[in-house]
Amino acid sequence: MPINKIFCKFVYMNEVIFLVEEADEGGYIAKALGEGIHTQAESIPELKEMIKDAVRCHFDEKDLPKMIRIHFVKEEVFAV
Repeated sequence: MPINKIFCKFVYMNEVIFLVEEADEGGYIAKALGEGIHTQAESIPELKEMIKDAVRCHFDEKDLPKMIRIHFVKEEVFAV
């Protein structure tokens, strides 16, 4: 197996990445990349706890990632 595939598999198994966006109605929405995990909360500290809870519920103990990475996405539109 090529080194880059081994590295990608290693990273994937050890962390789960969430995209976080501000919700239209307030608060935040988090969606995991490559997994069917979604959650939401009113504040960032609450969102982090909700993400940890969702990850623990989604994975078996033996498959539980060691890290969670959150990536904040903010869309901005402006005229040329």
